[in-house]
Amino acid sequence: MKVLVVGKGGREHALVWKIAQSPRVSHVYAAPGNPGMAHLAELVPIRVDTPATERDTLQSEIGKLIEFVIREQIDLTVVGPDDALAGGIVDRFQERGLKIFGPTEAAARIESSKAFAKELMQRIGVPTAAHRTFTDETEATNYIRNHGAPIVVKASGLAAGKGAVVCMGEEAAIATAREMLSGDTFGTAGNEIVIEDFMQGEEVSLFALCDGSNFVTLVPVQDHKAIFEGDKGPNTGGMGAYAPAPALSPDLVQEAKSALFSPCSTK
Repeated sequence: MKVLVVGKGGREHALVWKIAQSPRVSHVYAAPGNPGMAHLAELVPIRVDTPATERDTLQSEIGKLIEFVIREQIDLTVVGPDDALAGGIVDRFQERGLKIFGPTEAAARIESSKAFAKELMQRIGVPTAAHRTFTDETEATNYIRNHGAPIVVKASGLAAGKGAVVCMGEEAAIATAREMLSGDTFGTAGNEIVIEDFMQGEEVSLFALCDGSNFVTLVPVQDHKAIFEGDKGPNTGGMGAYAPAPALSPDLVQEAKSALFSPCSTK
């Protein structure tokens, strides 16, 4: 089986590394990949990393990738980059009858729009931090003044993992909201912001694979995003992650399945 991994970062490198170990896989491609993947996969000079907001360019890149997949008779494509998913790469592949792993453009809104994700969780009863969504600087400022700090300000759109800012003071929160809404820090990703309650505790992630009706969870993982030791400094796209993370016990995993995942399942 021939497998194509779309992307060039650490996430995609890990996918290439693991997929290459499968006895069912005869050849692995990476588009565009990076030099560190070259001993595991054949690098393909097609970049599908244009921001989803630049839709015409992104669609052109996806079209080139589809042509390559058809020409090389790729059996499965696995997509890493959020922008490609938000831009509908899965939908485009499925329209051509090509097998691809990843969420559709509609499903990817859970990641590409924090405002949508928060509204969805609130509507279907998935526990989440209390929040408000804003596009107006004055309204956001007034909310922060009335609510107080610490508080979390997030760019609603895709921001390469850097869009969530924990603000320990009101002035820092107001300045952050102003910078996001002005487009100075995250461009159009900050045209809409989510301001939510600060929750104290250790961060841990629990991912699940879903076919639209059923889901299966993976092992807990912990991502370390702050740029300096001791969780100090602003968030990055990720300074490293490890799994399984002991911060989430088996009992908590079961609780998460019931409270967070089951409400999203149709069964």
